[in-house]
Amino acid sequence: MTATLERPVDSPASTARPAISRMVGVGTASTGTTVTQPELLGLLGIDDPKVRSVYLNSAITQRRLTLPEPDADGRRRPEPQGDLLAKHKRLAIEMGSQALQACLKRTGAALSDLRHLCCVTSTGFLTPGLSALLIKELGIDPHCSRSDIVGMGCNAGLNALNVVAGWSAAHPGELAVVLCAEACSAAYALDGTMRTAVVNSLFGDGAAALALISDGPGEARPGPRILKFASFLITDAIDAMRYDWDSALDRFSFFLDPQIPYVVGANAETVVDRLLAGTGLRRSDIGHWLVHSGGKKVIDAVVVNLGLSRHDVRHTVRVLRDYGNVSSGSFLFSYERLVEEGVTRPGDYGVLMTMGPGSTIETALIQW
Repeated sequence: MTATLERPVDSPASTARPAISRMVGVGTASTGTTVTQPELLGLLGIDDPKVRSVYLNSAITQRRLTLPEPDADGRRRPEPQGDLLAKHKRLAIEMGSQALQACLKRTGAALSDLRHLCCVTSTGFLTPGLSALLIKELGIDPHCSRSDIVGMGCNAGLNALNVVAGWSAAHPGELAVVLCAEACSAAYALDGTMRTAVVNSLFGDGAAALALISDGPGEARPGPRILKFASFLITDAIDAMRYDWDSALDRFSFFLDPQIPYVVGANAETVVDRLLAGTGLRRSDIGHWLVHSGGKKVIDAVVVNLGLSRHDVRHTVRVLRDYGNVSSGSFLFSYERLVEEGVTRPGDYGVLMTMGPGSTIETALIQW
């Protein structure tokens, strides 16, 4: 039996029925060289057994990366921050263009149909933003409205979806796209430390785009409706994931606290219960779970604390295996696989979940 959302009797919403945004198309892209974990250990010349174990026990088979070219001695040297920012710009435009066009093709739309573009990235800083650069690069109508969400980390895809779903609902029938472009190769430090190993063993390059349209009067497009969002900022762990300046390396460096999986797991129930509160739904009513591929331990912690099955997170696990953690776009890589699987049915409910710096858990409730 399919549960239905509760709605207060005689409320304005029950008569006005405001427009609700739909997810109508998705596309992904990745660039660079495909490398396995053992190959990467060789490329980086890592011999320390403890560091090697971090890579080899990550549940990641391969990733796409753009590494610095080896020098005359065959070693790959750290890149200056300026070079990393230039790499981010180049890869974000390249991957972002590919993902956006793949998304529009699946949607049955053209670049000329685009009315709002929201770009998400945390692996570099651009001014003008990626949205402006892509509009120029692809010849998108310069009147297209745009927004950029920068520096929020792996959770930011859902923060963007929240904002753009509101824009879409206010502009029925008009096409909006959320584009997450993460050139994680441009955030790598090559210093051989365990702090660096935790990051370098995990992240890969990738971009993902999601098209949104809200139905106009009498319209009912295919694709799940976006019903509700819930967020939770775990302030006690605000420094557990951070990207800050390392004066010793003279560049930015990402830090992941080893306690992150336990922090996320311990708070997953809180935000999911808030998401489902007032809907008449229980966790057992959710047919599809699309969780951020944050890492093996993070996924395991979410599974245990929410009582999920391995089948529930099959796409999450396989995206991690095939691409690593591609940051803000990871959940859209999983959503693309769910779409291709073709198992959803009208009335099914799904939960999207992302986690990132803050420490933050973002969720969304959708229905086919």
